Amino acid sequence: MSLFQAFQAFPALFVTSVVMLSLAIGSFLNVVIHRLPKMLERQWRDELTELNGAELATVPRYNLMVPRSACPACAHPISALENVPLLSYLVLRGKCKACHTGISPRYPFVEALTAALSGYVAWRYGFSWHTLATLVFVWALIALAFIDLDTFYLPDDITLPLVWTGLLANMAGLFVDLQSAVTGAIVGYLSLWLVFWAYKLATGKDGMGYGDFKLLAAIGAWLGWKMVPVVILLSSFVGAIVGISLMIFARHGRDVPIPFGPYLVLGGMSALFWGEQLLKYYLQSL
Repeated sequence: MSLFQAFQAFPALFVTSVVMLSLAIGSFLNVVIHRLPKMLERQWRDELTELNGAELATVPRYNLMVPRSACPACAHPISALENVPLLSYLVLRGKCKACHTGISPRYPFVEALTAALSGYVAWRYGFSWHTLATLVFVWALIALAFIDLDTFYLPDDITLPLVWTGLLANMAGLFVDLQSAVTGAIVGYLSLWLVFWAYKLATGKDGMGYGDFKLLAAIGAWLGWKMVPVVILLSSFVGAIVGISLMIFARHGRDVPIPFGPYLVLGGMSALFWGEQLLKYYLQSL
């Protein structure tokens, strides 16, 4: 019996394998979340230096693979045994092995979240191309949510490929037909673009970033135009609750920006898993 046949015959084996793999993917997503914004800042700084006619400084290579991960407090290189998803954090009790500085619980949280969502995808859709495509979509959304939380960036390096992979997946009709996917990308982008300009004309201020437009376009490309209103309603509702709570309980100023990307991600994942039920409920309530 081949591995593929075993996955088809024993769904629990497939789900378990996906969960184990996704723990490693979650660890890699932590690297993307931490390093990609720094890589982009370096790129922008170099481009500005070149425009000003100055000579670029020689700096060590910095990408998703190089340099090796190290403790930010003492620069202790993290060995393979210290980088086992979840397990290493528990064994080390959340502290650096060398200097005992606390390690952010964000790292195991992202690993556990990635594994949990991926396991749910594998259980729900089974051993299929649909599962593979959905995993790619979910992993990209996780990375975007946490990057936006940290930096208020939604990098084109993720959002734009996510638009095209969504259209590519729907060329095979994995989620919706191609026409609905193309329309979803257009509607997703234009809906927030119109909100942006309406708010700017009314207040003279930017209400959101262009990355939000591209993220919603990507979600529309994957899920189709019918899900775009569901995503907007869910993300706006949750964002409003969180924003009001921050102002009341955390004394968060009204002029202090709040990233909208995580709420779009939450709305997109909700639409992915329960979109038809949510849309049906919304239409019935109307």
